[in-house]
Amino acid sequence: MTQRISPEQSKGTGGGTCFFLLNLATQIVVVSLLAACSMGQMVVRGSQSIMDSGIDAMNQETDPELAREASPANLKMLEGLILEDPANATLRLYAAQGFHGYAFGFVEQDDPQRAAGLYRRCYEHALVALKKTGFSVDPETADVTSLEAAVQDVDTNGVPALFWTASCLAKRVDMNRNDPASLSQLSSAAILMRRVLELDETYFHGGAQMFFGVYYGGRSPMFGGNFELAEEHFQRANDINEGKLLTVVVLYAEFLARQRFDREGFHNRLTRVIEAPDDLYPEMALANILDKQRAEYLLSMEDDWF
Repeated sequence: MTQRISPEQSKGTGGGTCFFLLNLATQIVVVSLLAACSMGQMVVRGSQSIMDSGIDAMNQETDPELAREASPANLKMLEGLILEDPANATLRLYAAQGFHGYAFGFVEQDDPQRAAGLYRRCYEHALVALKKTGFSVDPETADVTSLEAAVQDVDTNGVPALFWTASCLAKRVDMNRNDPASLSQLSSAAILMRRVLELDETYFHGGAQMFFGVYYGGRSPMFGGNFELAEEHFQRANDINEGKLLTVVVLYAEFLARQRFDREGFHNRLTRVIEAPDDLYPEMALANILDKQRAEYLLSMEDDWF
């Protein structure tokens, strides 16, 4: 059995000197780290676990008006923290996710132009995080060959940054459908999202699968759509969420069923969403409540679309 030797016991063998030097080296490292970080940065980095809990609390919120009213203040708080620590990739991803969720859940139906601006801010935050992984090109301007090469250098640790950069870019394009230059960037978002599929298809509730369900389902085959592929991606997203996340069903109806002129499928799916139990997915209660509201809005457009 090995006996632990205390610092006092080690004095006779030179261990005291080693212990002193070890302590001194540790203090030098700590002082160096403190010197490299401002007090504001230390506070910011120490509060990130609290922000994780805040995100969980928002996802579980059952009062959508409370969530709508709280979101702007939370986003501005995040941007204030980012001013203290602008290179903090985690904070940037919190901001990207927050702007995306706020624009998608509360803004784009009523004010698409404002939503486009929010998605732009979402994209800019996510891109900072993506470049922290070593990603060296701009998805908005890079050619296909350069972009495909760049994504291969991103590993699993870069999945969140890839996902939010692609999601925010795609939604900004979606808000500017009449701009041909903007539409051309949708393929760039798809290149980033394909890498997410390769690395972790389950990230953010199978978000990459939902992305490609919309990507292939929201266009006619003449313009690059593929209804069979869209069906596969939506089904996989539904499997990942065990049928509990209503977003999958709403997106299927809004993009794939509508593009197929499948009025019965459109109507039945959205009706099923509205009638789903309120406690279907407590961890994502807010998303499901907003999905029900979106389903009601889409159903109000049924006669115009079919």
